[in-house]
Amino acid sequence: MNPAEAHILKQQEPYKSIYLHLQVIIEHTLPEAVLLYKWRLPCYYIDKRPICYINQSKDYVDVGFWHSAHLSEKWNAYLVTEKRKVVKSLRYKTLKDIDDSVFISILKEVEGLKEKGFYKKN
Repeated sequence: MNPAEAHILKQQEPYKSIYLHLQVIIEHTLPEAVLLYKWRLPCYYIDKRPICYINQSKDYVDVGFWHSAHLSEKWNAYLVTEKRKVVKSLRYKTLKDIDDSVFISILKEVEGLKEKGFYKKN
């Protein structure tokens, strides 16, 4: 078991169930994505490029996207910036909060952006 998987499995409920559900969605949607343990967080990479990370913080699980500056504006209603310059994230307090179709659509869009930098150049 790699360190990222161990990190996920040692989470307390309900966060462990949320992590596992997100892991299944990510790995099903992006089968080429590799789960690594970076910065003490489970992070998904494709071709050595970061796609997203998963982090339990306070009372929610955060799925952060580094390429969020390039995402369609239609996702702004779902994404949280909270004083961050680059990363935007989806936040889930319960399994019921996860809208699989929104999450899958964002993952597919982010996959297409992996060659871009983190910042949007004007």
